Amino acid sequence: MTLEHGERGTVGEVARVFLRLGLTAFGGPAAHIGLFRNELVVRRKWVTDDHFLDLLGAVNLIPGPNSTEMAIHLGYTRAGWRGLIAAGVCFILPAFLMVLVLAALYTQYGSTPAADSLLYGIKPVIIAIVAQAVYSLLPKAFKTPGLWLVGIGVVVLYFAGLDELILLFGGGAAYVIATQVIARRSLSALFVLPFSAIPLTQAAIPVSLGTLFLTFLKIGGLLYGGGYVLLAFLRGDFVETLGWITNQQLLDAVAVGQFTPGPLFTTATFVGYLVSGIPGAIVATVGIFLPSFIFVAISNPLIPRMRRSKVFSALLDGVNAAALGLMAAVTVELGANAFIDPLTVFLGLAAAVLLVRYKYNATTLIAAGGGIGLLASLLFPG
Repeated sequence: MTLEHGERGTVGEVARVFLRLGLTAFGGPAAHIGLFRNELVVRRKWVTDDHFLDLLGAVNLIPGPNSTEMAIHLGYTRAGWRGLIAAGVCFILPAFLMVLVLAALYTQYGSTPAADSLLYGIKPVIIAIVAQAVYSLLPKAFKTPGLWLVGIGVVVLYFAGLDELILLFGGGAAYVIATQVIARRSLSALFVLPFSAIPLTQAAIPVSLGTLFLTFLKIGGLLYGGGYVLLAFLRGDFVETLGWITNQQLLDAVAVGQFTPGPLFTTATFVGYLVSGIPGAIVATVGIFLPSFIFVAISNPLIPRMRRSKVFSALLDGVNAAALGLMAAVTVELGANAFIDPLTVFLGLAAAVLLVRYKYNATTLIAAGGGIGLLASLLFPG
């Protein structure tokens, strides 16, 4: 395997980097992508922006949690198969352990601990990180007027309420049609289409670790989209079909996944613990993330071949532009919730200046934002 930028690293290096990222990656997939770019493209120069964008496009073509799959891709690129495993495990592990502790507290006290003060200071910093990543990737993703149209169209249609999955694949397909079918008058272009989500019907009500594993394996292997899609899958399987948890427990599980760092899919850890304690948490977590490791291992070597194919290269370009458009739209949406007073506006602007002008470490800025949020809650309670 040829690295796109820099020398091959060690498994230890990959493990250390992604363990730290897993501890500080608040804000969801878009924020995680921005954090990865700041750390691994700008600071450490593991890959180029071009290759980073190709990886981003590739993870949008396969099911599963995008930011986790991005971490796995980057680990594989840096240190081969062992790097693939180390990056994925180390990025997931901090969130898994935190959610496990919170699930244990939840089962004992019946509620989840509040994290408003911490997130108050972290959210504006996250917005600055994502915005900086989007801005920096614009010249790479929007290389032609057609790609600009794809990106702008995705932003407009996103706010019109169109589904994210339709926008991603629609953007990629539209660009392929524009560059290949119309230009060459050929109808031979093939598009990668998502699998349909087929519910796994269970006749037996009693809890089974085997059923738990297979249900989460199915979700990890078929789920496209963000947290709302995950919520629908979990409700269909665990509330309606199996009856193992209640609607309120499901909402609390998703809330915990949102305010802990790392992948949102560690919601599975919480559900698994509620269903069958620590063994259930482990089985559920392995089940939902295992397909991502397999999909990345299969797809990573194919990315250079996709670039050599005119049709798939156009598809990748279109999906890249659509993905960046979605990141921009999500940034605007999250910004409305993050910038709620003068202090949060100041934190966002200060983080943006430190990132762009002084190339500050994004992890340090996140920690500082969280600390300021906690301090503000102590000085100005209520």
